[in-house]
Amino acid sequence: MHQDSPAPPCQPPPDAPLSEAAAEDLVHGICFKTGPPRLVGAELEWLVVDADRPWIPLDADRLTAAHDAAGALPLRSRFTVEPGGQLELSSAPAGSLTACVDGLQADLAAVRGALGERGLALRGLGLDPRRPYRRLLDSPRYRAMESYFDRTGPAGRAMMCASASVQVCVDAGLEEPGPLGHGRRWRLTHLLGAVLVAAFANSPAHEGPYAGWRCARQGIWSDIDSRRALAPPLDEEPRAAWTRHALDTEVMCVRSSGPSWQVPGGLTFRDWLRTGGPRPPTRADLDYHLTTLFPPVRPRGHLELRMIDAQPGEDGWLVPVALTHALFDDPEAAETAYRVVKALADAYGGRRAPRNRLWATAARAGLTDPDLRAAAVACFAAAAQALPRLGAGTRVCDTVGAFAERYVLRGRCPADDHDQRQPAGKGTRP
Repeated sequence: MHQDSPAPPCQPPPDAPLSEAAAEDLVHGICFKTGPPRLVGAELEWLVVDADRPWIPLDADRLTAAHDAAGALPLRSRFTVEPGGQLELSSAPAGSLTACVDGLQADLAAVRGALGERGLALRGLGLDPRRPYRRLLDSPRYRAMESYFDRTGPAGRAMMCASASVQVCVDAGLEEPGPLGHGRRWRLTHLLGAVLVAAFANSPAHEGPYAGWRCARQGIWSDIDSRRALAPPLDEEPRAAWTRHALDTEVMCVRSSGPSWQVPGGLTFRDWLRTGGPRPPTRADLDYHLTTLFPPVRPRGHLELRMIDAQPGEDGWLVPVALTHALFDDPEAAETAYRVVKALADAYGGRRAPRNRLWATAARAGLTDPDLRAAAVACFAAAAQALPRLGAGTRVCDTVGAFAERYVLRGRCPADDHDQRQPAGKGTRP
């Protein structure tokens, strides 16, 4: 997403050995690109299911044919495939919510049509209930990722092969303090994140370690790694905190030209820079390392909010996109949201997201928790007032309002629609 801040210092060639100081400068220079908030974007992940029997696993050939058909379409969004066969559409940065929504809706209609011809459908659900989890994509990256995550348990494979989300991207904000300043917006993403988890929880678990949770996907992400999915400290300057966090996180793998990538144990990127082994790291290695970090909010120049479950229905995804855009890019709504969620976070206190009591409560209880429900009601009300000011159309405003009526005002979330008595996967239609 385009920003107005100065360009980072001259970067070394991608294959040039990198010093620790140069790595710190690079991360520090690219994580927050400041300027007036103008753009919004979204990345939508979907499960691919049999249209008539969504609970049955799909064989690899049928999934691959579906990917090929969707990938051949003339889409405006970037089309990618996740390791377990989930489809992702990533919008281009848009100058308005309307442009973002219209582009994604058109591309989704085309993809649904191509899949429908093959008896398949897209399902908006945060965690695939079908078993066993299977990795469809076979590449050095995903083989190394699987090997790395297997050291700490099954959560990594579940994250790779069975999770789906709505990721919302907003500009980092102004360099100066204030409701639209990057420091305030960085903090708001993490404080508001628990409310977004609760309001849009759509990955209910009926068994296993997350049994009874409304957002089991959040539990899985919390468990994949002791540091990789953790937010940096919010009481520190954002650029310095993120730079330190990124370099002090373990390296997932060391890339090579061969089919197998080395998966070292306990080697942080800073260690790699200091020791130079197993080979000297390069700028390309640093760029790659940053793509293997999975915090609730990832600074990529803009802010990428990653905590929201995939949503049900054809247009359910646009509610978190519109809500987030309103609460970040309308100054009045941003100020209201910050006051509401700061008071909520202060009351709970604790560790960094997502491993604190507030986020855990959001994942387990959704909006049945009275504090999270009150915060969500206030945030949806502020967004409802802000969306017309931001030029949102009637359809978007009505869809957000209908979601608030159906779920938020009643202390419910999409996970509550799933019949707890149904066998896994048979609770709802796509």
